[in-house]
Amino acid sequence: MSVQVPSQVSRGAAARLLPLLLGLFMFGGPVGALDNGLALTPPMGWLHWERFMCNTDCRSDPDNCISEKLFMEMADIMATEGWLDAGYEYVCIDDCWPSAKRDARGRLQADPERFPSGIKALADYVHARGLKLGIYSDVGPTTCAGYPASYGSYELDARTFAEWGVDLLKFDGCNLQNISVLVEGYTNMSIALNGTGRPMVYSCEWPLYSWGEYIKPNYTQVRRYCNQWRNSADVEDSWESVRSLADWAANHQSLIVPVAGPGGWNDPDMLVIGNFGLSHSQQVTQMALWAIMAAPLIMSNDLRNLDGFSRNVLLNPHAIAVNQDPLGRQGTLVAKLKNNVDMWRRELAGGGMAVALVNRNQIGGPVLVNVSLSAWGLLGARVARACTPWCAVQVALPPGDATFLRLQGQAVRVAVNPTGAVLFTVRPHGGLPQPMVGVL
Repeated sequence: MSVQVPSQVSRGAAARLLPLLLGLFMFGGPVGALDNGLALTPPMGWLHWERFMCNTDCRSDPDNCISEKLFMEMADIMATEGWLDAGYEYVCIDDCWPSAKRDARGRLQADPERFPSGIKALADYVHARGLKLGIYSDVGPTTCAGYPASYGSYELDARTFAEWGVDLLKFDGCNLQNISVLVEGYTNMSIALNGTGRPMVYSCEWPLYSWGEYIKPNYTQVRRYCNQWRNSADVEDSWESVRSLADWAANHQSLIVPVAGPGGWNDPDMLVIGNFGLSHSQQVTQMALWAIMAAPLIMSNDLRNLDGFSRNVLLNPHAIAVNQDPLGRQGTLVAKLKNNVDMWRRELAGGGMAVALVNRNQIGGPVLVNVSLSAWGLLGARVARACTPWCAVQVALPPGDATFLRLQGQAVRVAVNPTGAVLFTVRPHGGLPQPMVGVL
């Protein structure tokens, strides 16, 4: 549900830019955010699109079609099987939910066969379980799949969503004539949502469609009106897709990182962990990078049939803690190490740092990486202060629960699988180096 974006900056060009990008951690807080008090940490939840797409055939495929039954089942699982407790609170409807026509009063309405109870009843069902409901529309006259959308009816649709009890709006950008109408539509819907008095997270695709017209977005303006925003192509259920989205973020980090922070986030799209296209190591990599990038953690999978490994990755409390860190600094690619390993880092509240090591190789075995915790080098002065005299190193991913103490100047040595990642945090530790937990 997107347009094509321009080709990405070459990896060679990105490498030449890295010395300049190391200064990104010196930025202060982001520019002015949408003033609705929402999304102070990246939103977490579930969205139907990548996994279930626009399946409207409920007669032959009742368990997987876009219907109230599907969202009720996901809400039940999220409320009772640990997802809500971990922070996944939004149950989000994407495209293909509406009826083919608006009602007699000009309002959007759900397809009566697939949503016989209506969206208000579905919102009540979700709220009763402690969750929140997200819905989808489009800035143009029709959605990407051809259903009625919001062009010319922004205030009416915002009021309708508020009356239904909606908590998040994903607003797509298909079928518009020009970029000026796109910008006007996104700003007008933002104003309309705030005017309802109901708190609704506003998820935009404004930069994505601006890039699609080969026009660099005004990210200061985007942040002023949106809580999160898509920049690049739709995620697909493949390693190539996940890798390309991370590469896009790295190649554009000097532009997009300074605007991210509490109230507004860069969104590299859905987590596809637990589907069909990623190996175990690649699932770890997507979770690690989305945590480092302070990305919304919006799953698109079938929670009814999720394997144990995928569940453990998605529910990993240490990775989620990195993602939800209250300082709200988006991490960046800071170095390309030998053996084709990328190093990402993210500043954390309380003087700590999160580090992700990503093995880009698609051949061979694990690569051994030594990461120095010295006062100089790739992790910088903040880690040196955290490690004076000792620091606590917490390995978050791959799944496990290992904490190690390290003296300033010591190194952390990890093995990183091909297309895999290791995510760890380094935090101050003022006590004596006992007891020692684990060996790294």
